[in-house]
Amino acid sequence: MSDGSSVGSPRPPLSGPPVIPPVGTAAYDAQAAPPNPARRLSRSTAAVSIPPPPGHPQPQDPYGPPPADPSRLHGPYGTAGRPYGTPVSVNALAVAALVLGVLCFIPALGLVLGLIALRQVKRSGQSGRGLAIAGVVLSSVGVVLWAVVLSTGAASKAWEGFKDGAQGNETLRLDKGDCFDAPGGLEGDTYDVDRVSCTGRHDGEVFGVVTLPGGAFPGDAELTDLADERCIALQDQYAMDSWAMPADVDVYYLLPSRASWRFGDRAITCLFGHTEAGSQLTGSLRGDPTTLGTDQVVFLSTANAVDAALYEEPEDAPEDDLAGHRAWAAQVHDVLGEQIEALRGHSWPSGAQKPVAALVADLEDAREEWARASEAADADTYFTHYDTAYAAVDGPATVTARKALGLASTPPVYDEDEGGASEAQV
Repeated sequence: MSDGSSVGSPRPPLSGPPVIPPVGTAAYDAQAAPPNPARRLSRSTAAVSIPPPPGHPQPQDPYGPPPADPSRLHGPYGTAGRPYGTPVSVNALAVAALVLGVLCFIPALGLVLGLIALRQVKRSGQSGRGLAIAGVVLSSVGVVLWAVVLSTGAASKAWEGFKDGAQGNETLRLDKGDCFDAPGGLEGDTYDVDRVSCTGRHDGEVFGVVTLPGGAFPGDAELTDLADERCIALQDQYAMDSWAMPADVDVYYLLPSRASWRFGDRAITCLFGHTEAGSQLTGSLRGDPTTLGTDQVVFLSTANAVDAALYEEPEDAPEDDLAGHRAWAAQVHDVLGEQIEALRGHSWPSGAQKPVAALVADLEDAREEWARASEAADADTYFTHYDTAYAAVDGPATVTARKALGLASTPPVYDEDEGGASEAQV
């Protein structure tokens, strides 16, 4: 047919309502009966759409289909078009930010990753927003902590501690004022020490540390000579009052060994210890400007200066080296003059003015005797002035002045048979 319709199909009218056959007729039954009554019914999972009746097409919008609403591309449960129940992926950067924030290893990186993760989660609809926020917060705290550590120098101390631990106990690090116990004693090789309070009993007390330059290991003998030379000066600075030093205290050293030198050990540690093996010290021996008054420090400074000059006495007897003794007597004379001026120039408390003035008079007499000794023609004449000068240095006026200043007033007794200082190596 030229109109394209099927043979045997009735042609619908061009207009007007559809023609419905009477109920009960064959035409009605043929129109109402389904083409295949044996088909199985099932519920569709798709949305139900009721088509318009035949012959009545769905009206079209004269303005065309509505534009897509961008706000509806993402539903309340994820991206539009994702089937319900499909798992949502977790943003990997959010997980990394949280891990770095918890570990506080590289907090700046964790902060950056957390911020990037928040942006990605917002755009892609992935989960992990809470992880990213937690990573940002923890990383921010880590950045602040690292800033505090670096500004206070704690990182440097921690690194030094790490190096010490990596080196084992080859390098023993003790500071001025530290008290400690040495399980192996203060003589021989020492591999470990335990810091303890100075108020109780302890094996040793550090009064000074000498740092040596780098280079090759100088040898045990040279290290001992350096310790003898440098530690004596530090001893008088730490324990200024030699009269207050107990008689059973001696000076020891902790010296680098050849092995510890390879690990960077360059410290000679000067310390006080008991003269008897196995015995311990009680209380601190420190007596310096941190523990003494100003008047006491001035008095002890002058006394120590004189003692240091007297300590330089030549080893040979005057009979064998009269010229050397005469030169030494001249040096003592000059030092006494300087210390007399220091004592006169200080403003002493009222209770110590007369005792100190009496001491200054005795020191003037001693100074004259040292001048005569420096001009002695023979050893006998030298000894005459030598003995008189020494008696005036630590005579009764010194004891009285010390009592007035609250210092030790019992002159020390020196044992001429005392051996040299012991040493302990690390």
